[in-house]
Amino acid sequence: MAEKNSISFENLLSDLKNRIYHPVYLLHGEESYFIDAISDFIEQNVLSDLEKEFNQTIAYGKDSNVQTLMTYARRFPMMANYQVLIVKEAQDLDKIEEFLPYVENPLTSTILVLCYKYSKFDKRKVLFKAIEKIGVAFESAKFYDNKVPEWISDYLRQRQYSITPKAAAMLTEFLGADLGKIVNEIQKLLINIPAGSEITEGYVEKNIGISKDFNVFELQKALAARNVVKANQIILYFAANPRENPLVKVIPFLFSYFAKVLTYHFLPDKSRNSVAAALSVNPFFVADYQQAARSFPPGKTMAIISTLREYDLKTKGVNNASVGDGELMKELIFKILH
Repeated sequence: MAEKNSISFENLLSDLKNRIYHPVYLLHGEESYFIDAISDFIEQNVLSDLEKEFNQTIAYGKDSNVQTLMTYARRFPMMANYQVLIVKEAQDLDKIEEFLPYVENPLTSTILVLCYKYSKFDKRKVLFKAIEKIGVAFESAKFYDNKVPEWISDYLRQRQYSITPKAAAMLTEFLGADLGKIVNEIQKLLINIPAGSEITEGYVEKNIGISKDFNVFELQKALAARNVVKANQIILYFAANPRENPLVKVIPFLFSYFAKVLTYHFLPDKSRNSVAAALSVNPFFVADYQQAARSFPPGKTMAIISTLREYDLKTKGVNNASVGDGELMKELIFKILH
């Protein structure tokens, strides 16, 4: 049987929907959203409600041991084609490698799902290689911020919605790369929006509480245009709402932004699509980077990146005994603009 450890989330879910099952699933990796989505689908859809009563077991790693779980796995289903055994938080199992005898000779009527979260399973282990041979080893890789807007667009497209690039950027800025949190917010958002609609910044602002005028995305635009008045208005708003806009959250966004501006300066091909690919941004935002590059030459951009590092340390108390976030933010923006 060919190795299936490189299977995508979409293909794995498609197989499950088509009732193509394997005796063992190892779901591992740093991004918990995809692990939860797959295990939840198996939990909810493989067996009927009546079959679940006798044939579905949900266990947790910290409360279980491998020998007992293997005993469960070796049981035959009652009045059903399959029994399902899902081990959540399998990373907490002691001596997980003791599953090897079962994996080498699994019961085909059992679907064993190991949810190994927050880290990769060691692919050098004999157990991992054994699972690859007879089942599915799916790695749920960490999702980075620059990939999130595109993922949001795809997620909504599959549900017959669309979203403007700016609205997707706002969601990413506000929620980060926590896909589970993003999905929860999107589901709440869709309750009030008719199917087939385009989700705009206005919808996001109204339903999630993100200001469309005072956010890091708008701050970046104001800085790129060297709009001192707008930049200071945003900073004053941030200072007045420190819980929603802490400096420790603002600095990484600005650092990433100016790192891309510096990259832009040295791109041999500055055509729109080439820039978008090189910077991993939606082509919609390329004009912002072009504007920023005009406002900040390479030398100034490097100085800004150095200043951001300095103020990142200040937020951690280095060379700063008493200055609060609000004042630090004002100082930082002044140094960027002057």
